[in-house]
Amino acid sequence: MNSSLTEHQNSPIIFLGVLLLIALSNLLFLRRLERYGRPAQFPRLSVLVPARNEEANIGPCVRSLLAQDYPDFELLVLDDESSDQTAQVLASLATEDHRLRVLSGQPLPAGWLGKQWACQQLSQAATGELLLFTDADTLHHPQTLSDAVAAMLAERTDLLSAFLREEVVSWGERLVVPIFLWSIFSFLPLGLAYWLRLPAFTAANGQFLLFRRRAYEQIGRHAAVRQHATEDLALVRHIVIHGLRWRLVDAGQRIRCRMYQDFPQAYEGLSKNLFAVFDYHVLFFVLIWLWLGVVFLEPPLLLALSLVGVPLAGFSPGLALAAMALAFLLWGLFCWRFGFPLYLACLYPVIMALVIFIALRSLLLTLQGRTTWKGRTLSRPKIHWV
Repeated sequence: MNSSLTEHQNSPIIFLGVLLLIALSNLLFLRRLERYGRPAQFPRLSVLVPARNEEANIGPCVRSLLAQDYPDFELLVLDDESSDQTAQVLASLATEDHRLRVLSGQPLPAGWLGKQWACQQLSQAATGELLLFTDADTLHHPQTLSDAVAAMLAERTDLLSAFLREEVVSWGERLVVPIFLWSIFSFLPLGLAYWLRLPAFTAANGQFLLFRRRAYEQIGRHAAVRQHATEDLALVRHIVIHGLRWRLVDAGQRIRCRMYQDFPQAYEGLSKNLFAVFDYHVLFFVLIWLWLGVVFLEPPLLLALSLVGVPLAGFSPGLALAAMALAFLLWGLFCWRFGFPLYLACLYPVIMALVIFIALRSLLLTLQGRTTWKGRTLSRPKIHWV
């Protein structure tokens, strides 16, 4: 019995060691956007921004994009049936700069999710050889477009996506927002993923998707992922399926974003996306989150029980501390690399417990067809039970 428990305690240590090696390798393969040399020529670029009820964000976003030093670009923003003052703000901005074109979104057709339909309309109106889809809550350094196109050309890639500097203000945001970046940084070895070219070994960030137009059209535009709640992951998987090339870079020094304004928004957003990330495979989803609970929550929980005198036959405090040290190091490395407060590394059990709860909620809401986003109820996707 004792040896059995010791073997059980060793398993999270081995797993965390592998994750730490993946994270360290990603420090080498995740290049910073600003470190690419400028090309001799810049293709025409269309910057495409879907906006739904973004009156607080759209002005700063548009101004930051219009301040770019890129020599040949247009900016298209689509007002997606906003019920606030988004349309009025855009109309005012359009009078100030001819590079801004404001589109009025058409009603959402059956079988589409809102963002995909907005992006599809934007792409049909664009004239650029390159298409950049970015969100209305992003803020861009004046060299963002130049650096992004330089990176795309240097990497000879068909899709370039990026990690941004995700700003977290409230405690709810601090405990929820980092999980997506952390998951990619810790679980996806980029060097191996680029070499294998498998759909399951991909990642992208819908806040920044830079396509070559021919590649975007080859994979079927956003129509190909019209019903997928995580359209960014679905798009990069289509890129790989079609034999095209993708790369992920770190744009934290060039683009900032406050993804959610408070915990309720973050809670809703994560509930929408978590199950979708796993392509709606129920058994795999449940097993993964159960295992993450064992890895990140069991060691501190058992150690706490041991310290208060609960008898645990065969329990090794040393192995529990080793697992906790590796988890702390993994989270600390992530926070350091992406600009999150370092004290969040000490709170990793709280973060993981909260996210596991939201993962369960994401599963239940999706199965019941009750997932919502920005006032719209999402249709129930095709569920894979195994």
